[in-house]
Amino acid sequence: MSVRLSFNRASTWASIVFAHPTGNIITADIVRAVRATLADLGEARHLRLVTIEGEGRDFSFGASIPEHTAEEIGRVLPDMHALVVDLLELPAPTAAIVRGRCLGGGFELALACDVIFAAADATFGLPEIALGVLPPAGTVLLPRRVGHAQASAAILTGESRSAEAWRGAGLVEAAAPADRLHDLVEAWFARTLARHSAESLRHATRALRAPLLDAVRAGLPAVERLYLNELMRTHDANEGVRAFLEKRAPAWRDE
Repeated sequence: MSVRLSFNRASTWASIVFAHPTGNIITADIVRAVRATLADLGEARHLRLVTIEGEGRDFSFGASIPEHTAEEIGRVLPDMHALVVDLLELPAPTAAIVRGRCLGGGFELALACDVIFAAADATFGLPEIALGVLPPAGTVLLPRRVGHAQASAAILTGESRSAEAWRGAGLVEAAAPADRLHDLVEAWFARTLARHSAESLRHATRALRAPLLDAVRAGLPAVERLYLNELMRTHDANEGVRAFLEKRAPAWRDE
């Protein structure tokens, strides 16, 4: 497991790459490391872009399911939500660079970025409902990015959608073959943000994010309480996680 930070030659673009051998699952350790990295970037006055991506073929399979048991979830969920707030408070434009599968907590991480670039064959989904739970940050972020109807279909069915479908919904800025994705982002950066004042971009991102950040600060704690204090006390939420870990079909009781 690792989180790497690098800069372009002019130190105007910072790249965060996180890695986990199992599909870049987002563990509590990775969340803490990304948060620490973002904190270090807070005083980088020349930054015009911060990108985040998973190493290798996939952005992320999502959160670590063993860390989402009833015994662990109260510890890890608040930290993940704090990371969402950190991204929204970062004083620089942010972009997710997505290849392969971008699921669950990985999708939530991408949703907290200003812009999403995707490989043409990338897929995005919030499959938590299949585990008997829900994506807390997704329920707050996705409706505000694509509208209630699109978000409802994604969250209630748990089905993944292609990069092209999400591009049509206005969520994905641009797509390219996976081996040309970084070239696409570099060209976009050179054409757009690189020529603007970093100070002006800081103020613009702050203004643009203000309504979303207000919604997250107000809504996410309420959804977190619903998740921890109500949902995780139900049979089916615990059954769904257990069934996944035991590699079997869940036995729902609807209670």
